[in-house]
Amino acid sequence: MIAGLPGNMATLVAQDVEAQTDMLVYPYALAEESGEVRIDTDARAVDVRLIPMGLHEEFLQERGDHVDVIVDFTQPKSVNRNAELYCKYGIPFVMGTTGGDRDKLAEAIRGSKISALVTTNAAAQVVAVQEMIRFAAESFPGLFSGFELTIVESHQASKPDPSGTAVSLLPAFEKLGAPLSKDHITMVRSPVVQKQGLRIPEKHLGGHGYHTYTLRRPDGTVCVQVTHNILGRAPYVDGILGDIRFLYGKKGERGQVYTQIDQMRGGRAFWQRT
Repeated sequence: MIAGLPGNMATLVAQDVEAQTDMLVYPYALAEESGEVRIDTDARAVDVRLIPMGLHEEFLQERGDHVDVIVDFTQPKSVNRNAELYCKYGIPFVMGTTGGDRDKLAEAIRGSKISALVTTNAAAQVVAVQEMIRFAAESFPGLFSGFELTIVESHQASKPDPSGTAVSLLPAFEKLGAPLSKDHITMVRSPVVQKQGLRIPEKHLGGHGYHTYTLRRPDGTVCVQVTHNILGRAPYVDGILGDIRFLYGKKGERGQVYTQIDQMRGGRAFWQRT
């Protein structure tokens, strides 16, 4: 079941799920407003009825036991409310939405009768780079003490919050000796700047993720940069399909909070495109 239709990411996930041979999209979705959307693939199509805000709990109470996994791509303001509903009605979920109170989210899962996978970035290659930065922080604490850290991230104009990928790395950079607050992450949301300054192709202005982390010694003698750029959403969708299969394989487990790294360590079959 998808939460967040007819949003872009939710729609792409629904299309790819429906195209698989081992899973189907549930013909109802949690949404902001009522309505109906058609999910088309080369193989088949499904009409999905949108359940509006205010009716989510009633719907899950009545039909939640028909759903194996919920994939959430809604809004930051809905993260904790939605997670509490999924936990209450015993539906394992993949939380792809960034924002919300992540500590409260994890607490809700650990106190529930289900397990969930929480991710800020489902693209395996980018997640691997994040893990390398965390490894450096654990292995070489204070390595960049005194260095100035800047983070510039660019996403589609419709994304209201700072990059969850960038935010998730702040503790690692702090351990490396270069702290930065969430409020000082530079968010680029202007299509003009993205197109002219970052040279992002126009067709990808509505869906991309550019990140550059710069560590600079104040006297200018050392500069270290890590950049990862993604155009389009296909790498994220590949990761979410792996998340669904991984979490389904954990059905029956209680109170476990899994991450993208847990899924990737589960084996190449979970994240490698076939």
